[in-house]
Amino acid sequence: MALTSLDDRSIIRPTFPIRLMMKRENTRQRIVEEGARLIREKGFNNTGIQEILQSAAVPRGSFYFYFKSKEEFGLHLVDYYFSFFLLMTASCLSAPDKSPLQRLQSFFQRFRLICEQEQCRSGCPIGSLAQEVGGLNEAFRVKLREVFNKMKTGIKDCLVLALQAHEIDPRLDLDDTADFILNSWEGALLRMKAEGNTSPLLLFEKVVFERVLGS
Repeated sequence: MALTSLDDRSIIRPTFPIRLMMKRENTRQRIVEEGARLIREKGFNNTGIQEILQSAAVPRGSFYFYFKSKEEFGLHLVDYYFSFFLLMTASCLSAPDKSPLQRLQSFFQRFRLICEQEQCRSGCPIGSLAQEVGGLNEAFRVKLREVFNKMKTGIKDCLVLALQAHEIDPRLDLDDTADFILNSWEGALLRMKAEGNTSPLLLFEKVVFERVLGS
């Protein structure tokens, strides 16, 4: 069909760059998602770029179109993993039928169920990256410190609500308690991977919610 006016052309032509942008974004997303999955299973250093591209079913060489280096890709993955953490916390902490403390506990319970489904192989991807590269690369160290601080803030925000609801001891230092909970959880996840079962996570939940936060 022939174009009848300049207005018609102005409507049709922009669709081409939009489609190209969407295609590029979809390709980039596939690389990120497959890379995140593989690195969770095998580790950052044990996962090659070519393996990620093959799993994502994208052409060889596409990786460097979107990321300058594997390091830049890894830094992006920290944010990607953290976005998953935020989605889980938002889902758990917004439950209207639970108290603030019950909402916090439900987050750790839900993550434990995910670990069980994965047969205790993966754990916390952010913690795993910290163990593998956090002490060797300054860029990773800075990014991981930033993300851990955000995770701690999310826990502390829930503790503030629990304090306002009179669920926890007002003598608790909420900043230190949030740090302790995060550190203990990451340690429990590490031991879970070593032992191949979720007993360390169950013990973490028992001590934190019955002893540390229990009234």
